[in-house]
Amino acid sequence: MSKISNKQMICEVLMKKAETDKNLIALASDARGSASMTPFFDAFPAQSVETGIAEQDLVSIAAGLAKAGKRPFAFSPASFLSTRSYEQAKVDVAYSNVNVKLIGISGGISYGALGMSHHSAQDFASMAAIPNMRVYCPSDRFQTEKLTEALAEDDKPAYLRVGRNAVDDVYEEGNVPFVMDKATVIGEGKEVVFTACGEMVKPCVDAMKLLENKGISSCLLDMYCVKPFDRETFLEKVREASLVVTAEEHSPYGGLGSIAAMVLGAECPKPALFLSLPDAPVITGTSQEVYEAYGLTGEGIFKQVLEKLGRQ
Repeated sequence: MSKISNKQMICEVLMKKAETDKNLIALASDARGSASMTPFFDAFPAQSVETGIAEQDLVSIAAGLAKAGKRPFAFSPASFLSTRSYEQAKVDVAYSNVNVKLIGISGGISYGALGMSHHSAQDFASMAAIPNMRVYCPSDRFQTEKLTEALAEDDKPAYLRVGRNAVDDVYEEGNVPFVMDKATVIGEGKEVVFTACGEMVKPCVDAMKLLENKGISSCLLDMYCVKPFDRETFLEKVREASLVVTAEEHSPYGGLGSIAAMVLGAECPKPALFLSLPDAPVITGTSQEVYEAYGLTGEGIFKQVLEKLGRQ
């Protein structure tokens, strides 16, 4: 299988599920193409809802369908889903505790040159702050497949963020360690412990290889479950670490780094390095250009870790 986007994998999983589960419904806010959901809408018109550019209606309709026993997956750009329909996500979905899966597409800085209006660097923070709302951000197509299958089977609200572009594989097909709401541990090193999610997992894997060449051991927690944060595995791995590093395509406030910092501060104080987007409108460019500008590539992360460790 060639490299594909995580959103395309979501479509593939839901199409398989929809063949036998007629309660599975896909909704889109004039974004079926952007969400890679056009094949689903074409194949299952009776299980598809198009709301047009009306994100608040999208979420409220999904909540109503869930109340009627349906299993809705609602797709919209993460930048709008996590802001324009925030009240509906909070009240209609989470407070009502109904089975709605909110899929934020083209998350983070995926929209590149469209700028801050289309970036979603705050969605982990905003969605995680809502009681009953879980927050997920898978790293590659294989993890996305496992996560989507699990979400299609449970009955609780969730927000899932995926990027726009095809992403490099982190795992191997047929060999994807996955336990729902548990971080996946990559590597066995103890000196540096990385914790990352989404498209920041692969750069951390690359940084680990560079550190290994310097004789510095490390491991990585793929914390696709931003909320509920896997506190148990995190604490187990950081206790012997010299440095804890978090990496996320998000604001420095309220996301994965903030959650990790709260756990470290309360239970296991350690030197830490929190890598994220800046607290400012990011530069204009492709995702890769933005990552390079802010040191969120394998090489950039490697250099910042060395500096933090006081090594050249």
